[in-house]
Amino acid sequence: MNNILDFFFSQFYIPSIGVSDVIEIFLMVAAIYYVLAWIMNTKAYAVLKGMIIILLFAMVAWMLNLRTIIWLAQKTISVGIIALVIIFQPELRRALEQLGRKKIAFDFLNGDKAQAKGGMFSTKTENELIRAAFEMGAVKTGALIVIEKNFHLDEYIKTGIEVDGLLTSQLLINIFEHNTPLHDGAVVVRGDRVVAATCYLPLSDNVNLSKELGTRHRAGVGISEVTDSLTIIVSEETGAVSIAQSGVLQRDVNRETLRKELDALRTSSGMEMRRFSFFSMLRGKNAENKEDRS
Repeated sequence: MNNILDFFFSQFYIPSIGVSDVIEIFLMVAAIYYVLAWIMNTKAYAVLKGMIIILLFAMVAWMLNLRTIIWLAQKTISVGIIALVIIFQPELRRALEQLGRKKIAFDFLNGDKAQAKGGMFSTKTENELIRAAFEMGAVKTGALIVIEKNFHLDEYIKTGIEVDGLLTSQLLINIFEHNTPLHDGAVVVRGDRVVAATCYLPLSDNVNLSKELGTRHRAGVGISEVTDSLTIIVSEETGAVSIAQSGVLQRDVNRETLRKELDALRTSSGMEMRRFSFFSMLRGKNAENKEDRS
């Protein structure tokens, strides 16, 4: 029997794991976690998906032995790395600043707070958004409301004034009321709360947009081009309510259309944790087990 066991173990290499190995694994996991979390919360996420497509194309070219394409890919790798550093210089600087301010171990174990389970905002908040939009439209009060989805809007939130208030139609109407301190700029909504007001948004360069549209509509389309957010725009000239998403502007929508778009946004598969942690998953499982036992 001993000979059989010796023969069996001799066929497999079982490495010994020491304390240094555990520390090294933990540091690598933490580094990968922070890099992925940073990518998910910046414009680099869209570029990363594009890079993956290019890499897959290069792999297919290598498998088919397409020499010219392989040669071009090899020559552009070094230039591409330098270009990425230049393109994402602001994001890299911001990431290093955040790294210096954070408590790394605490953030890694606890993660960011996830949005509400089952949707990014409640039905009540949806009703308040619709009511506010059309009440402001009835009196021709201009408004620009950006609803955050998976892409973090922190860089735009920082340009405004923090509000952090429960979203109600009265709050939105008061913010966009003429001659009030917060009426100029955009409001950013995260979950059931108004995070900030008077936020500055990037303007769209789309030449196909109607010349009748002003800065408010171009800003609404602009933020939808660079993020996955949905923007509600109320025209100050006509009172019409419009929706901007994925760079597409739907003009003069009715209540049913707005509700349909908000329902799709609220219940879409993208409404999940932006970041997760081992402890948060364990807490969720423990809560579910307690509910099952009760």
